[in-house]
This record gives sequence, C-alpha cells and structure tokens, in this order.
Amino acid sequence: MAFDGIVTKHVVEELSNCLIGGKINKVYQPNKNEVLFEIYANQKHSILLVNIDASVCRVHLTSLQKPNPLTPPNFCMLLRKHVIGMRIQSFKTYGLERIVRIVLDGYDELNDFVTKEIVIELMGKHSNVILLNQSGMIIDSARHLDQYSGSTRDILPARPYVLPTTTKVNFLEVENFEEFYNMVTPFLLESSMDTIISSHFNGISRLLIQSLLSLHHIEPSSMLKEDYRTLYHSLEQLISSSLVHCIPFSNQEKEDFVLAKTDTKSPLAINVFLDDFYKEKEATNELISYRNSVLKLILNELKKYTKRLANMNQKLEECHSKEQYRIYGELITANLYQIDQNTNVSSLTLPNYYEDNQLITIPMDKSLSPSLNAKKFFKKYNKLKNACEIVNKQKEDTIHEIDYIESIIYELETVKSISDIDVIYTEFSESFLGKSLLSSKKQNKKKPAKKDKEEDFSPLSYIIDGYTVLVGKNNKQNDYLSLKYAHSNDLWFHTKDIHGSHVILKTNGEEIPQETINKCASLCAFYSKAKNSSNVAVDYTFARYVKKPSNAKPGMVIYTNFQTVNVQPYNHEL
Repeated sequence: MAFDGIVTKHVVEELSNCLIGGKINKVYQPNKNEVLFEIYANQKHSILLVNIDASVCRVHLTSLQKPNPLTPPNFCMLLRKHVIGMRIQSFKTYGLERIVRIVLDGYDELNDFVTKEIVIELMGKHSNVILLNQSGMIIDSARHLDQYSGSTRDILPARPYVLPTTTKVNFLEVENFEEFYNMVTPFLLESSMDTIISSHFNGISRLLIQSLLSLHHIEPSSMLKEDYRTLYHSLEQLISSSLVHCIPFSNQEKEDFVLAKTDTKSPLAINVFLDDFYKEKEATNELISYRNSVLKLILNELKKYTKRLANMNQKLEECHSKEQYRIYGELITANLYQIDQNTNVSSLTLPNYYEDNQLITIPMDKSLSPSLNAKKFFKKYNKLKNACEIVNKQKEDTIHEIDYIESIIYELETVKSISDIDVIYTEFSESFLGKSLLSSKKQNKKKPAKKDKEEDFSPLSYIIDGYTVLVGKNNKQNDYLSLKYAHSNDLWFHTKDIHGSHVILKTNGEEIPQETINKCASLCAFYSKAKNSSNVAVDYTFARYVKKPSNAKPGMVIYTNFQTVNVQPYNHEL
C-alpha cells in the first residue's frame, strides 16, 4: 500500500495550510469504514474523508458525494454531538507514523471552552477513528479493541489513549548516511532492498523504494555504496521538501501511486490526486464486485442447465436400448405356443429370427408369466420411444439455453460500466429469474411508460475509412442495432459460430471496398470470444437478410446470403 507515512505527512501539511481555523459543520458516516467531515474554512466548504478500510485506509479532501444513511450509526451520532461547531486548531503527526491527530477547540453544552482530539490511525486492519477529551481519555471509537481480541492496547470508552508501539526506526531520527548504511547492509543476504527498508523504517512503503530504485536505474542485487547514498538522499528530499506530488506507479502486483519530486506545487496537489485515484479505484472495485456477483448467479444457472443436459444424455443412452426390449417382447409373443404359461422362470433362451435364429437369452421377471413379461417389455419399449422424442426436443432447447447463457457470460467479461451490467442483469433476470416477478407485474393494471429506446441505445461507435461502424454491447442492444436501427443496405457482421457482438457498417447506399469490409470484420472479431486468436472467420451480409426467429432469445438471429472472410482481430481507434 503506497499510502505510507511520507504520504500521510505531506497530506497533513496540505490540510494544515487550508483547514486550520475551519469549523466542522456536518459529520456523515456512509458506511462502517468511512467518516466524512464537512468543514467551512477560508470562505469555502471542504469535505475531509477518513477511510479505515484495511485495503484502502487513508485521509484526504474529497469532492465525491457519498449517500447518507437514513439512520446514522451510533459513532456518527456521537461525533455530531461532540465535534459539530468546533474549530480545527491544528493537525499533528508523529514522525512518519500513519497517525493523524486533529486538535479541536470550542464550547461544550455548558458553554465551557474545551479542547478535543480526533485521532486517525491508518494501520491496515487495525485502522481506527478515536475521539478523545481534553484529558486524553477515549470518548469513543469507530472500532472497539482490547487485548482479548488480539490488540496490544485497549481502545475502549473511558480508557486513556496510548500510542501504538513499534520496533521500527524513525527515519527522521537517522542523523546521516553512514548510520543509514550501517543499519541496512547487515540484512542484504536476508531479503530484497525494498523489504529491508520498509521492515526497518516506519512509514516507508516497499512500492516507494521500488520506484526510487527504478527512477535512479539502480539494480538492487548489485548496489554500490554510492547507490545507497543516492537512495538515502532521495528519501531525505521526499520527506523534507514541500515540492512533491503523487504519480501513478505500476509494479508486478498492482497499480498504485508514489511520491515524486516536482518543480511546482499547487496547494492541494496531493489531496486532489488521491481523491481522483481512489475514486477510480473504488469505481473499478465496485464494477468488479458487481460483475462477479452477477456472474455467480449466471454460472449457477449455467451449472443447472449443464447438469440437466448430462441427465438428458444419460436418458438418451437408455433410449438406445429400446429396440432390444421390443425384440424381447416379439420373441416371447412368437414363441408363446411352446412356452409353459404356468412356469415362471428367470430367463428364456429363444431363437432370434432377426439374427438368423441365433439363440438369445432373455432376462425374465419370475413373479410374472411369460405373456405378462412380453407386455412389460412392450410397455418399456413404448415408454422409452416416447421419452426419446421428448428428451431430444428438451435437449435441443437446453443446448440453446446454454448457448444463450454463454453469450451473456461473454458480455459480462467485456463490460465497462455499472450501467452495462444493469442491462445484462435485467436481461438475465427476465429470461431465468423473473418469471414470478413478471407474472406479478402483469396483475398491475397500470402500465409503465415506454422507455425511449434511442435514450438507452449507446453502442460503441467507430469511424473506419470514413464510414460509421457500430458495435453492440449486449444482446438487447445487438437486437435493436441489427433489426431496427440498421437500414436494409447496411452491412451486418458476426463471427462464425462464436459468441460476439453484432457489428453494423453504415453504407449510406454506397458500394463498400473489400479492404473496408475486412477492417470491419477484424473489429467484429476483436469484440468476440475469439479476440485472442490469430485467424477468425467472420460472416457478413446485408442487414435485410438478418431475421429473428419466433420466440428466440435476445441476440439470437438467423441470416442468409452471407459471405465469410478470415481476419485477424484488431481494435480500430475510436
């Protein structure tokens, strides 16, 4: 996590420059891990966000509007009681620890002048927001911790607040390079440089060390003493200088950010960067979480249909033996004249006139007479014969359902926004989950107003050789694009026997060059499950030859008079 002690120090410096003397007007707690303080300072309203989620713990100014719950949590109500109306006296940090103390002063309900503190501890899973009175006693905290729950301190109401202890060295207390060098070098054989520094000095992340090594082109496995000196002075400058800003940085594990030197500095550069960075990160995480939850529902449905298909295949295997039961019945019936009807046997050996009168052993039910055994075989034959016809039809329908579900899964893999997932989930619900919901809606006499399809219609749009090319993002959009939006002379593209988007080339009544057709086909191949292949077959035809069968699922069409080209998938520029 790159929100280390150095970032915390610089964030607090920016906050001190713009919020000192500010008045806390409102307090919100959108969820258990976030607290928002609305502060009026320097003739404008600012929102200070505190997040104590283990994976994204942080503090910075934000412009993001969070939904306010109708019933505020108890801790939020307590904060409102104690801090609304108070002014910010100062921000404090402890070296490079990820601890921020906001000192407040103001008047209490008895009109006495008092000071209070909000302590923000950003320590992964141990992160917390703690409210202290002027005696340093804990009024309350977002999370209650004690030694029985594995904490080294008691974070409980009416207990004195104690700073967390650490065995790490404060980098600010290192007097010179030689002392730093002597601390680091004894551990070179034990671990990598980024791990050594982050584990011995508090507030310095591994990612920051990796970025500095990369910036100065230092090879960690063969560092000279001058390389250590360069690293030391770089850290020293980042900590002490005010001319720093955040930049994105990628490593093998994830996308994150680090601090870097700059020549110019706006007053809230780091806070603004963090706000934008975490907005995008939260949006991405929300998209992934929502997509995975919808995908789980769809995969469960796919699992049911796959299991159903396996059972049908097993049933059809049994149906293959139906002719054997017919033959058994016919042979017994043909030889009844010479079989003793009063003798029940476990098997009969009779000549099979279907195979040159070769002898065949027929298993019999000892509790039944030979004639009743023959009837039983005929009954089983007719039952399997009827079942075979029904199961074959059910199997065909099940295969179509599986094919349709797989097309929805493909759509989910390519979504770019929450709204795209909403459309896919609605489509899936109507087809598989919403039968009872739909039937209940039918009982409601008031019909909902029709949606303007043009308003919801937002396919991907490309310009290829001067022609507009549209790509559907989901099954419903594919239907509307191919069957209603496209003109009869527009060209329609789809990958051959592979799930993918419908692609429309607006011809404007002109004859399209083959080179342009091939480019559109390569774009169609890119928006399909075969996007990672090197050679993909793509069918194309005029839109007038694309039809939708009766009762077909969304996105399912048939087409005629088509031609096929083999292309390499390629994503043409927007």
